[in-house]
Amino acid sequence: MTAIPQSRTRRAALVSAVCALAVGLGATGCSEDPDAGTNGVGKLPAKEIQARTQKAAGSVDTVRLSGTVVTSGRTYKLDMRLKAGGGSGSVTAEGSTFHLLKVDDQLFLKADAAFWKHEDAKPGAADKAAADKLDGKYVKVPTGDPSYKKFSGFTDKDLLLDGLLTLHGAVRTDGHHEQSGVRTIRITGDGGDGGTLDVSLEGEPYPLRLVRGGGAGTLSFSSWGEDFALREPAEDDTVDYGKQLPSS
Repeated sequence: MTAIPQSRTRRAALVSAVCALAVGLGATGCSEDPDAGTNGVGKLPAKEIQARTQKAAGSVDTVRLSGTVVTSGRTYKLDMRLKAGGGSGSVTAEGSTFHLLKVDDQLFLKADAAFWKHEDAKPGAADKAAADKLDGKYVKVPTGDPSYKKFSGFTDKDLLLDGLLTLHGAVRTDGHHEQSGVRTIRITGDGGDGGTLDVSLEGEPYPLRLVRGGGAGTLSFSSWGEDFALREPAEDDTVDYGKQLPSS
């Protein structure tokens, strides 16, 4: 027979005494309620939780989004701050990192000289001069250029969140969890195959972490409602190629 440490015995006795006192004062039980002191969404059906978090995300103008997105066979690492009028941040893809800035309808891309060089072309003085000219500059992306549609989506808060925050398949709750010290309720689509979303149980039910289904990336959301400056770059720091970007 294994002896029970006296400290554990005293602890158990203390818990029993507190429970007995709580019951005597009219409490119905003494088990810990994981939703005590929360915003209450943890007690809702999964579909209602999803609807609440989508509404909360759409009700504020700003958010920071970081993590990875896999689309069309490519993995993009994002660290973006988004607001109603555009966004700003960095994107890494295939070993190259570039900065995106969108102010209203104007999209700018900033990268180093290596980003603009043709890896499959023979190095030439003209190519090097062109790449050096763009090194560290904000290049204005024409609205008709294929890159505009491709990259502007990374700076569009509503477009991104509308596509990301919908879990696919049967939506169910998956217990109480924690993200960066914040209590969450987790909901899943098709047991996780359709995505997994952690929703804050503290304050507004904002989404805090998303694991996309099918290995399509993991994203964290933070700085909800925290404003930040968003303005076009200075003219002497900008290059405008007109209707089409140079190939890269």
